[in-house]
Amino acid sequence: MSDYPPVAMLRAFESVARLGSLTLAATELHVTHSAISQQIKALEELLGVRLFTRQVRGVQINEEGRLYALQIREALFCIADATRQVQVRPRRTELSLSMVPSFASHWLMPRLARFRAHYPHIYIRIQASLSVNDLQQEGADIAIRMGKGEWTGLHSEHLFTDRLLVVAAPHFNGGDLPRTPQQIAASEIMFTLESWSDWCEAAGLSQPITARGIVINDSNLVLQAVLLGQGIALERLSLVHDAIQRGDLVQLTSISSDYPWPYWLVTRQDRQAAPEEKVFIKWLREEVAKYQLGLNGNPNNSIS
Repeated sequence: MSDYPPVAMLRAFESVARLGSLTLAATELHVTHSAISQQIKALEELLGVRLFTRQVRGVQINEEGRLYALQIREALFCIADATRQVQVRPRRTELSLSMVPSFASHWLMPRLARFRAHYPHIYIRIQASLSVNDLQQEGADIAIRMGKGEWTGLHSEHLFTDRLLVVAAPHFNGGDLPRTPQQIAASEIMFTLESWSDWCEAAGLSQPITARGIVINDSNLVLQAVLLGQGIALERLSLVHDAIQRGDLVQLTSISSDYPWPYWLVTRQDRQAAPEEKVFIKWLREEVAKYQLGLNGNPNNSIS
């Protein structure tokens, strides 16, 4: 026999055992007297054990039936309780995010644990990409992009404007760190695709700093090289802020320059936002506000 008799049989049996009547059990379960009788008979045949003694005016549960009923009643209660819990528990939902790898790695990930702590039922899927793809085609609900905020068919909300500043590892050059613009210009520089022109102008340098040595098109690789003490770099404040706070990086000078491409929160215009999207957007706005407040209370300043 199967270890698991059909639930309908067990419900009928438990009801008759508790109420002591086929008729009352039929009324409780909204079925006919005959249906209850057939379920009890089928269960006894399946078990190979008599659970009731048949009498002229009905049935009387026997000792085997009484012991079985106690265990079945507890099991049915557990099933009912589990069902109630899963009905009221927030359902696991998926939220797909698209963004550039550097922002995901250095700004979002250190903060995402706070979101997960409050909304553990929302499953986050991050698609890291340097390309600007159609949100519907890539299956993304929300994107965080850099640019002018003008993308056809999409709604763009300004998050914040970044700054570019010069950083190095504390042990770079044996700890003898360059501090003046002239010393910085003469140092080993890990070049990215970011231009030094605006920074040089802000620093009062007559000659621009041009790419030489190593040029890397990915900020993650640049920062890894800087952390290893292989050079200095001009990088976005949002990517190095936490590392500076931890002491892993040092801001060499208070001189900085504007980053030309702000960050935008991007969503689709062709549909209403799902509840999990609204929750994430609200949380993201709050995190951006905290981040900007932490920049010495002025989002337009560097952190030195």
